[in-house]
Amino acid sequence: MTPQGTRQLKRIEAIVDEPNSDLLALVREECRDLIEQIAEKTARTDARTNNAKKLAAEADTTRRLQTMPGVGPMIELGLETFAPAMGSFRRGRDFAACLGLVLRQHSSDGKERLGRVSKAGQADIRRLLIIGAMSCLNWMVCKTIPEGSWLAKIRAKQLRMLVAIALAKKMARTIWAMLVKREDYRDPTQVAAA
Repeated sequence: MTPQGTRQLKRIEAIVDEPNSDLLALVREECRDLIEQIAEKTARTDARTNNAKKLAAEADTTRRLQTMPGVGPMIELGLETFAPAMGSFRRGRDFAACLGLVLRQHSSDGKERLGRVSKAGQADIRRLLIIGAMSCLNWMVCKTIPEGSWLAKIRAKQLRMLVAIALAKKMARTIWAMLVKREDYRDPTQVAAA
């Protein structure tokens, strides 16, 4: 059994190059080739990530958005690149709907019937926000989610991915408000305590 992950590349390389190994010469050669490819891709990914961080550090909007948990330079650059102007939306729900994060409606005759998440609109930004929400949830689980909060209530009832989608929708609404009002992120728990 070999260790997993790009951090273990040196250890895997040592295992492949071990002189007493049972590996055939052809297998060793193939493994070395794969290790080189992984190292090259990792270096390219790291370089692009650093470039994205540098680009993201230049604007005030970027700094503002990154005050929100779960939003990093990749999400900010995705918003800047692919999202329509925030002024074109009347409210945050409209922006979340543009990203496909709201529930599909099948309502008629005054009866409201809600379906699944619509998934219409900007798939790139939606995917980034869901990844950011998952990251935020992983971090919050370690810190504990405040009891009685909407997130604690929904987490008790729903699957993990549905909770992440709900958090992503809330993040989209908050991002709209932050950009329209030109304000930094305010933690709701701290605002309620003040």
